[in-house]
Amino acid sequence: MNIPLIETKNLTKYFDTPRGKLHAVDSVNLAIGKGTTLGVVGESGCGKSTLGRVILRLLDATGGEVLYEGKNILNYSDREMMNMRKSMQIIFQDPYASLNPRMTVSEIIAEPLKVCKVADSEKKMDEKVSLLMDTVGLDERFVNTYPHELDGGRRQRIGIARALALDPQFIVCDEPVSALDVSIQAQILNLMMYLQDKRQLTYMFITHNLSVVKHISDEIAVMYLGQCVERAPSEELFRNPLHPYTSALLDAIPVPTLKSGSRRRQIIKGEVKSPINPKPGCRFAARCPKCKSVCNEEDVELKEIERGHFVACNLI
Repeated sequence: MNIPLIETKNLTKYFDTPRGKLHAVDSVNLAIGKGTTLGVVGESGCGKSTLGRVILRLLDATGGEVLYEGKNILNYSDREMMNMRKSMQIIFQDPYASLNPRMTVSEIIAEPLKVCKVADSEKKMDEKVSLLMDTVGLDERFVNTYPHELDGGRRQRIGIARALALDPQFIVCDEPVSALDVSIQAQILNLMMYLQDKRQLTYMFITHNLSVVKHISDEIAVMYLGQCVERAPSEELFRNPLHPYTSALLDAIPVPTLKSGSRRRQIIKGEVKSPINPKPGCRFAARCPKCKSVCNEEDVELKEIERGHFVACNLI
């Protein structure tokens, strides 16, 4: 693996509720090499998006560390964080909701430049906006267009251009293609991979689509109820899933075939455990077909089973 650009150490985020602490992110340890993509997958509500936002400090962490090039940014002041924003950006999931409907395409893309006072003059800002639009494949005729006049694919290109405006090194991609048609998804994914190769970008790619994450990721982390239950290089994870939850997720990927009953699927049964004040033990135990008594007795740590392949399971 390359030298890590981003590392998390026991990163934790709890939310206060009337019933207790909701463990949205619980002691997550990750490392993302420079110029690589870490895919983060799991069911809705597992903490994927919260993890990305805590890493960017859009949400305050409850505990742990976020290291950017070895420095813990959770200790940064507001002024230091303002400067750090130039290096860390986010592409949001919904291109319909993440763009200001009262601003034109050029105004949306130029907003980070204005906030961080990067451009010296209006001319330089216009030149930068024009270059960014060309980079993401937006025609110059859309410069004074409003978001509602464009389709989802073009709106997401605006979001990508805005994220690139300050020339960041690290981008959290929060399900950037899930709201798009399949044909448009492929275009956006290819664009993101091209930009990564050209600019040596580092991505955290959050998604629930395993086919998408396999296409774009160098390494994949599987999350369940706030915890990372498995992490491995992309090819290794698909070839040899070790955690029962990962196996069930991979088994749910549709396979086109004309043969009826040619494939038996593993169906996850049981109720999802509450993330509020969770009891000790594996959080997947109630739904795991291989569960043993030890699985409900103590928390399971993520351990390296093979080189670069980490699993949190008592059965391995």
